[in-house]
Amino acid sequence: MNNNISMMRFRLIVMNFLQFAIWGTYLTSMGAYLTNIGLGENIGLFYAMQGVVSLFMPAIMGVIADRWVPAQKLLGVCQFLAAFFMILTGYYGYSSNPTEFGPLFTFYSLSVAFYMPTLALSNSVAYSSLDKVNLDPVVAFPPIRIFGTIGFICAMLLTDVLGFQRTYMQFFFCAFWGLLLGAYSFTLPNCAVSKSDSKKSLVDALGLRAFLLFKQKKMAIFFIFSMLLGVSLQITNGFANPFISSFEKIPEYANTFGVKHANMLISLSQVSETLCILLIPFFLKHFGIKRVMLIAMLAWVLRFGLFGLGNPGNGVWMFVFSMIVYGVAFDFFNISGSLFVNKETDLSIRSSAQGLFVIMTNGIGATVGTLGAQAVVNNFVDFNSETAQVAGWSQSWFVFSAYALVVAILFAIIFKYKHDKN
Repeated sequence: MNNNISMMRFRLIVMNFLQFAIWGTYLTSMGAYLTNIGLGENIGLFYAMQGVVSLFMPAIMGVIADRWVPAQKLLGVCQFLAAFFMILTGYYGYSSNPTEFGPLFTFYSLSVAFYMPTLALSNSVAYSSLDKVNLDPVVAFPPIRIFGTIGFICAMLLTDVLGFQRTYMQFFFCAFWGLLLGAYSFTLPNCAVSKSDSKKSLVDALGLRAFLLFKQKKMAIFFIFSMLLGVSLQITNGFANPFISSFEKIPEYANTFGVKHANMLISLSQVSETLCILLIPFFLKHFGIKRVMLIAMLAWVLRFGLFGLGNPGNGVWMFVFSMIVYGVAFDFFNISGSLFVNKETDLSIRSSAQGLFVIMTNGIGATVGTLGAQAVVNNFVDFNSETAQVAGWSQSWFVFSAYALVVAILFAIIFKYKHDKN
């Protein structure tokens, strides 16, 4: 049995490594590429598309995984399709000069439409596989999920080292990892689907049972605040790299490490994320989901505020501190929230419920967040200017920090949850 447990952990580690290596190749550097080809004012649209497709694709794929196709096979199919369209994205970036918004955006959108559901599907595969070897996901999953962040970091660093940070090559690199995981997914343990012959209601037939969780006050409030906090998720992914790189227009910062290797500096966020995942079981057990989520919200306040105050010279310590805080901001919300949903929902709708969580966070929340962030940034920052826009960037970060603070205060007042330490 111990060998089975060790092998299962290893297989899920590989899955998580590849899952997030795919994302790490472009998520923090695509903004720099778009700025480099003159599409800086559209960064928010590209990142918002991840949210738009998350409004419906995770739910659709979650229903399919619950009802008809085993989650691990559906994971493989989605990864293959996402990789195919990402190859087309890279090819268009390579073959066109100048690069037009329309075709690049279309191919990219089709790729993320199939990638975003895999975030929930991979969680479902992991939880199902851990159940097969009688391991508690709350305890066993976080150390496995760490390797997803390690994969993300490795891909980020390779994108930087290989010189892909401001080029279309990051999309080809993304497709490479996607094809690997697509093939690997078909070797993973089988996940059960519901094959009951009993007559089902329309809600059951369409797989919409997870949406009935909104009838429970506790879950409704949780999902609403997940959406509000999800607004913050993609802001630094889209704008941190262009922001730090913009300091190159100031002579005293032009040759600093951060400006030359923004991706490496930002990767400290994922290093922190890796370490903070290990804290989740302890914090959930001793403090409960409400306090853990509140800690995450306050961490977002610091994350944005420190960006607004720092610089890559004598203020680089504030950037570094912001990167460290990110681990708490992301993990204590995203991972803990997923585990909370897994605990509070019935097995028959678990994949659908995970899909609903992704819809509220990476769907509605991230869509509103990135489009809103783009509006804020465009108001304060002139992407066409040859002069440094540091003051405008700082004002933008302070707006984001103030928003996160308001959400934290409202959450502390409204969300009621009695934590049982046993």
